[in-house]
Parts: sequence; structure tokens; C-alpha cells
Amino acid sequence: MATWPVSIPSSFQRSPMASRDQCNKKQSTKHSHQTQVVVVMVPFLAQGHLNQLLHLSRLILAYNLPVHYVGTPTHNHQAAIRIEGWDPNSISNFHFHDFKIPPSVSPLPNPNAETKFPSHLLPSFEASMHLRPPVAMLLRSLSSVARRVIVIHDSLMASVVQDATDIANAETYTFHSVSAFTLSLFLRERIGKLLVELDHGIHIPEVAPLEGCFTTQFLDFISAQHEFHKFSNGKLYNTTRAIESPYMELMERIDCSKSHWALGPLNPLEIEKNISGDRHFSLEWLDKQDQNSVLYVSFGTTTTLTKEQIKQLAIGLEESEIKFIWVLRDADKGDDISVQVTRDEQYLKGFEERVKGIGLVVREWAPQLEILSHGSTGGFLSHCGWNSCMESITMGVPIAAWPMHSDQPRNGVLITEVLQVGLMVRDWTHRDELVTASDVDNAVRRLMATSEGDEMRNKAMRLRKVIQKSLEEGGVSTLEMNSFIAHITRE
Repeated sequence: MATWPVSIPSSFQRSPMASRDQCNKKQSTKHSHQTQVVVVMVPFLAQGHLNQLLHLSRLILAYNLPVHYVGTPTHNHQAAIRIEGWDPNSISNFHFHDFKIPPSVSPLPNPNAETKFPSHLLPSFEASMHLRPPVAMLLRSLSSVARRVIVIHDSLMASVVQDATDIANAETYTFHSVSAFTLSLFLRERIGKLLVELDHGIHIPEVAPLEGCFTTQFLDFISAQHEFHKFSNGKLYNTTRAIESPYMELMERIDCSKSHWALGPLNPLEIEKNISGDRHFSLEWLDKQDQNSVLYVSFGTTTTLTKEQIKQLAIGLEESEIKFIWVLRDADKGDDISVQVTRDEQYLKGFEERVKGIGLVVREWAPQLEILSHGSTGGFLSHCGWNSCMESITMGVPIAAWPMHSDQPRNGVLITEVLQVGLMVRDWTHRDELVTASDVDNAVRRLMATSEGDEMRNKAMRLRKVIQKSLEEGGVSTLEMNSFIAHITRE
């Protein structure tokens, strides 16, 4: 095991989160090193999951609780170099634990697979179960010097932390990386609609079946983890009751045996300046554009488009005549995050030459939070991963939803029908059909160049202000975080 602290000045703060940062100062010296509460984060080994628990680590550290972040050397490195919105050198008492696991096969993503679910990552997901022995050893070691060990684990890593049940002063909390809306629908379908009376007037829109969202193998993986959720002391969510209160209430009705805390938004709302002064070239380009004039296009870290779909998207963007930043890269591999799109580069080179000055193609990791927070960004063409949805909502940017797999179709419904801060590019029932250049053109123009799009932008900005208010002292999000911290640090 290698552990490395991110050792830094204690001056880290984020303006909208000041109340969260300040509220535990009274307790900061209450317990000695030998009797303090320590927190262990056990994320699922995929970028969208790594990122959320890393952001949560930062918020918990603001309460002067030490945090231990567990993963493989590869995934811890991935999480660290992709930190966005805050400087990792601004927090103290934070430790990465690099645990080696047996190597697994790491195939390339297959753009022509039957479903868009990233099946090529399944070997690495299954290999992550080997983290159980070193995690158990870490928990026992910490339990001997801490008053209480709090284990926050991704819902997909429940079996890895099962040994915590044998440690008297350890408690586990299940972290759900999806929206309360999406999760409540999943659970509602599992228990059957006989319990529809639990809805109590909550708006439950029609959603497509789960067909095409997951592979059978991954559904089996989820079921295997679900068996261990019964040991959890409570449930945590990357959302805020400011926008998902009805669905948090529905979750509490469905599972009334546990406490539920909506701790989000986890991502920063104000972006800390890069100390080195270096800025990504896309931000320099955005500086030269008009307010709300640029469409940001990105499909996350688990989507690989076919050659023909890339062509249609390129033609549609060009024909729309809307300015854009397009992050074009293949899905991450299980053991490598540097996979780039190399298919049909000659066509793309000609495309880039034609749209020079209008569009920008990025073939590397892009600073998504900074791009979304920039005043020139007026829309987001997105796969609707929950990270991307939360980041876009908190930055007041409306979404053109193009779901690919997993929870994304349900998130798309939340964005377009419930919150009404976006539009659907393609209905999920037509997921197997090519999205044509005309489809792209129409969706982009609708979002960026119509009164309908302007209204979505206005709603998105209003939602942003609601979320900002929830993070003020006495706001619902701050109260929720304070409640959780008070619970885990209780005498």
C-alpha cells in the first residue's frame, strides 16, 4: 500500500460554501488525534464516480475531519489530475491510499456495440472487488486510533466494505451517484407500482423502460452489490432538496428504515483560480466570444461514437452556424485515460479548417466546470451523466439532452420535463437510430437561437440562484450537510 497526503495550506474556501466551511470550527479541536472521527471514501472506479466522492471529500475536510480516499494507483492518479474547480494544494488532512489489485484485461471501447453501455470497462469493475482485503486492513488500522471510522462507499462498492460490520466503532454510509429522481424511479419499479400511494401527488412523468440502459452482466453486478446495502447506516446523495425535494421525500418513503442526506451540489459553484496562471486554450478562445453565444458539446468519459455519428454531428454543428466547443474523445479504458479519437482524422481535419473561428475541437481532457461557468457558454449538448447535469444546473446552463446509457435517459427526463431547463435531441425509444445532421442542427438552433431556448436559459439561471441560496447559512443544502456532520461526530 502506498499512501500519499495532499499536504497544503489550510486556507481553502469557496465563497458560496462559506457556511459549510465555518460551521464546524467550534468542534475543530474538540477531540485529540487519538479520539477523532475519521472518514474513509471508497469510490467506484469510473470517472463520474471518482469525481463525486473527491468533491465530497473536500466538503467534509472543511469540517476538520481527516479523509482517506481509497483506490488503485491508476484511478487515484486519474481522480487527482482531473480535479476541477479547486486547487488540491488548498486542503490539508487528505490522504490517497493506492492499493494494488490483480491486473485485468483492458479492451478498447467498441463504438459499434449493441448498446452504448461501456462493456469494455466491466473487467476493471469486477477487478475492483479485490480492494476488499486492503480496505479491511485500513479500516482496522484506523479503528484502533480513532473514536469512530465513517466509511462512505459508492453504492457499487458495498461488498468491498462489508468487513466494516465486524468493527465495533465503524459505520458505513451508501453514496448514490445518480439523481434522486432517477433512483426513486428505479426503486419504485423494483417494488412494483402497488406502492404508488407513496407518491402522494409527486409528479412522476412517463419514462421509457430500462431496456438498452445496461448490459445483463452489469445488472447482475448491481444486484450483487445491492445485497450488502442492508449493512448501511444511511444513504447519501449528490443532489439538493432545493431542486429534488419531492424525489428525496419519495426515497424516504420507499426506504424509511434509514436516514437520507442530500449533500449536494458537491462540485464548486465558484471556480478557484489556477495558481500557476496557466489556462486551457478553450478558455482563452471563450474570452473572445459574446455572452451566451457558445454551445459546449461533450459526451463524458464512457461514450464512444461511431465514425458515421461523428460525421453527422460535425455536419450538424457546422450547418447550425452556432459557435461551439466540441470535446471529441473516445471513452476511458480500464487502465488508461489517454484514449483519443483517431478515426477518420482526414475528414475531421477538413471540418476544423472550415469552422475555424466558429468552432473549436478539443481532443483531450477539457476543464468542463470552467467552460460551463464562463459567461460565453450558453448551452450544453450532453449525454446527461449526473455529474454533467449537476454541473450544468449549478452554472445556469440549459441542456440539449442526448442520453447514451445507464441513468442518462432518466436524467434527461428530469432535465427536460421536470426542471424544464433543456430539450431532448433524441427520444430514448429511437436510441438505435442515427442522429442525423439535420437532427443536430435543429436541436442546436432551438437551444441557442430561439425564444424557447432563451426561456430555458432564464429558467436555468433562476435554478442556479435557488441552489446558491440553498448553500447560504441556514439554506437547505447547508443544513443537510451540517446534519450529516453532526450525526457522524456525535458523542
